[in-house]
Amino acid sequence: MSHQIPLETPLINRRRLLERFLQYVQIESTANPAAHDYPSSHGQLRLGEQVLRDLQAWALEDVHQDENGLVWGTIPATDGGGSATIALIAHLDTSPEAPGGNVQPQVIENYAGGDILLPNGTSIRQDDTPELTDLIGSTLITTSGDTLLGGDDKTREAIIVELAAHLMEHPHLPHGPIRLLFTCDEEIGHGTDKIDLEKLDATVAYTIDGGGAGQLDVETFSADAAQVTFRGRNIHPAIAKDRMINAVRAAAFFIEQLPRTTLAPETTDGRDGFIHPHGISAGVGEATVQLLLRSFETDELEEMAERLRNTLATTEREFPGLRGELTIHRQYRNFREGLGRLPAAVELAEQAFQNLGRPCTKAIIRGGTDGSQLTEKGLPTPNLSSGQHNIHALTEFACLDEMIAASEHLVELLRLWSEQSKS
Repeated sequence: MSHQIPLETPLINRRRLLERFLQYVQIESTANPAAHDYPSSHGQLRLGEQVLRDLQAWALEDVHQDENGLVWGTIPATDGGGSATIALIAHLDTSPEAPGGNVQPQVIENYAGGDILLPNGTSIRQDDTPELTDLIGSTLITTSGDTLLGGDDKTREAIIVELAAHLMEHPHLPHGPIRLLFTCDEEIGHGTDKIDLEKLDATVAYTIDGGGAGQLDVETFSADAAQVTFRGRNIHPAIAKDRMINAVRAAAFFIEQLPRTTLAPETTDGRDGFIHPHGISAGVGEATVQLLLRSFETDELEEMAERLRNTLATTEREFPGLRGELTIHRQYRNFREGLGRLPAAVELAEQAFQNLGRPCTKAIIRGGTDGSQLTEKGLPTPNLSSGQHNIHALTEFACLDEMIAASEHLVELLRLWSEQSKS
């Protein structure tokens, strides 16, 4: 895989970027949705401490880990000052939906094509992963097949830290002040909870949390979380006739009434939203169902909530005496409109791809990023690709060549912001 970059621009240190990434993925930092602390897992603090040491090695300004575990740093401007401050944001945690400890990364140099056999006997099948066709000749990183790789978000962490090293090694590269911020618990919806926007003091921010290469995410889902609680009546099954109200059966009935051929993640794509029951805890006396509501249009979330209310009412009629309760929790909103308040956030990212001679795809995310909430809070934050693939799956892998491309794109993007600020 070749990349066109200006001749005067020094190359990203390929070996150092790979070694940094391999080190990060071996530090377990899985978020814990059941915890009440912030961060929700000690591993995030450990990973943050390593990132902190790596940044301190390059004499950045104001490098510290705060009382919430967030890691901060500033790359000083090289363009004489007066330029917009750009923030680059990553999250330290990985998804709790699959094992994230004892990661054993496997490096595949010069991928030859076809299925990738993993050490545990499973495979990353090319039929299921069509982007592998475009990665022949690249360096890929997988796991043994028993754990996540943690590419979400450790590709981004490695890219940002290596970018900092690259810019400090080459002070002739023009850019304004760059704020670096590594947050916690993004995967469980708390990635922006502890961000002090006044302290960040940025004009625009970028998350580098997308898949593949050359992707510029300009829309995300709008999202709510729902919980339905069913309260039945428990009694010994030997004397249960006409007395027991089984909350387990009620929860199962409720889920069965939800659409499966439409409005389900396993049967939708593109701009279609969904209702996703993703967790259940149940006993005869009480059962709880957790659901995700997702749509690109915020008003459709209310339609989904109304569907849940109607389904709950149907369930209560089916199980006389059952008491049900539905709660809806707002999560994040599509950052489409917020990005429109600063068109340069997207335009300069597109221009940087064009200057490098690389294709750019403006895309939508069937999910959200920290940028969704940050944009809503007033800091426009588009999302860029970082070489992640099969995100949150045991077949997850990363592409080193695409990570390098993401780093090169950031160098050019930062130059463009500096140039615009001076014009």
